[in-house]
Amino acid sequence: MAVTLHTSHGDMKCEIHADLVPKTAENFLALCASGYYDGTLFHRNIRGFMVQGGDPTGKGKGGKSIWGGYFDDELREELKHDARGVLAMANRGPDTNGSQFFITYAKAGHLDGTYTVFGRVLHGFEVLDAMEKVAVDPKNRPLTPIVLKSVTIHANPIADIAIQ
Repeated sequence: MAVTLHTSHGDMKCEIHADLVPKTAENFLALCASGYYDGTLFHRNIRGFMVQGGDPTGKGKGGKSIWGGYFDDELREELKHDARGVLAMANRGPDTNGSQFFITYAKAGHLDGTYTVFGRVLHGFEVLDAMEKVAVDPKNRPLTPIVLKSVTIHANPIADIAIQ
């Protein structure tokens, strides 16, 4: 299962772990397929840590799941924040996943067991490099917009199941 995130800084192809975190994958893929993320900002950018997006308000305080509110964490021992390019859900505490997600710039083991990892960057690390270099204000908001223009879903196992 893979998607391509088409950003203002280039494209990143990402693997989605639909087999290991099915509810999180269903939410992310459905939001992608509906165009929910199209034109949204990566509103938080912390060099050496992560870039965060998925909030349609662009301010970091909004966003809902496909179920209209929050959904539970899917914390898996085998999925860790152990590399550059890990995709994980952002949250406000246990079981508060909505639409916001982040991509790590480095290992972040202190996040393991707290944030649901649901994917990883396969190709396009130069795009992640460019995003990391964007200057930010004192609240880590990019001074030049980093935009998620659109998402291409290369294979959607959730839709395939619905068709059968």
